[in-house]
Amino acid sequence: MEKRKLTVSVHNPDQYMAALRTIIAQGRKRIGLLVGAGASAGMAKPDGTYPLIPAVAGLTDKVLTTLGPTYQQQIDGLKSELDKHDIETMLSRVRSLSQVIGVAKVHNLDGLGFATFGEAICSEIGKIVDVRLPGTGSAYADLVNWITGTMRDYPVEIFTTNYDLLFEEAFESVRAPYFDGFTGGREPFFDPVSVSRSDLPARWTRLWKLHGSLGWRASEKGEVIRTGQSSASHLVFPEHLKYDQTQKAPYAALLDRLRAFLLTPDTLLISIGFSFADAHIAARLDEALAANPSSSVFAFQFKTLEEEGPACDLARRLPNFSVYARDQAKVNGIRGAWKAPVELPNKDWGPIRSTYLDKDGSFMLGAIEPFARFFAASRSVQAFPTQTVPTPPAVAPLPTATGAPVV
Repeated sequence: MEKRKLTVSVHNPDQYMAALRTIIAQGRKRIGLLVGAGASAGMAKPDGTYPLIPAVAGLTDKVLTTLGPTYQQQIDGLKSELDKHDIETMLSRVRSLSQVIGVAKVHNLDGLGFATFGEAICSEIGKIVDVRLPGTGSAYADLVNWITGTMRDYPVEIFTTNYDLLFEEAFESVRAPYFDGFTGGREPFFDPVSVSRSDLPARWTRLWKLHGSLGWRASEKGEVIRTGQSSASHLVFPEHLKYDQTQKAPYAALLDRLRAFLLTPDTLLISIGFSFADAHIAARLDEALAANPSSSVFAFQFKTLEEEGPACDLARRLPNFSVYARDQAKVNGIRGAWKAPVELPNKDWGPIRSTYLDKDGSFMLGAIEPFARFFAASRSVQAFPTQTVPTPPAVAPLPTATGAPVV
């Protein structure tokens, strides 16, 4: 009896990375970066240990452990009523209660007590994320070198959910200009009009702090200002409807900017260290990518494809959302394992392949440090393959998967 042949898909990493290196080495493409907590968690401290800043799970553990002696009853109560127990979800709930319960008590705290609890959470977050970049070099320094290393038709836009000031430090260390939505000297204020427009030169990188930042606080008028300090009092997108509209404004405007970026023709958003579990961001990505097929998202994920559920959900619905995981990729709606050809595309490609594949064939660019090195090195001579691998135009999609028969 004849055996039935099955066809499975594989992805050639050399093809994808050759095309990507060409795109990011040029200054003609409109490119954005979406940077999540996994980025700073994937960077080393000055002593070489990890992480520089813990990811959300580690941040949650540290904050709740520190506040446990004072607020354990409230922490347990909030966990019992919430589906998600990360620190951002809990802080949103704490702030909501502080606004609506007044003198009534929930989990043995009144509204003023929950306001104090929220301030304590922000204070602890601030202490943990208030770190400096290693002086010997960092992934963020590599990304800034890539951004500033070429003349661009359009500015690079960085969207990040992180509260730290590491990107600011990296730009300022090389005197590279950036705009974060605030303007002014004594008490810089948020200007949503400037955020929604593109009046500044392309050499000014846009840095959008989607969940707030160290140094943000509410002024006496209730408006969010940037203080230039490292204290933390105005963090996290407020999920509840009762939150003051003037305080909600920066976050809404920044999320709208993300949506507008992806609605612009021929844009590429590249994510690193982001899980896509944030409903606010995922909803805007979903809506914009569905409305604009000419925009794309390349999601570089640290874990295996099976473990990257939220990203895979978006990739299943959206052919212009691609996931590059450690063991497999999902590109143009096609899922397949990584499989590099035995033969190199050209004689100089060996060192380049080693920047995105380890010795076991696992894809490495889901980690921020190799990811940033790949970008920083994109303008090197070896970035451009010979005619063995055709160089696509900047607007061309990355190659699709190839089928391989399996007996």
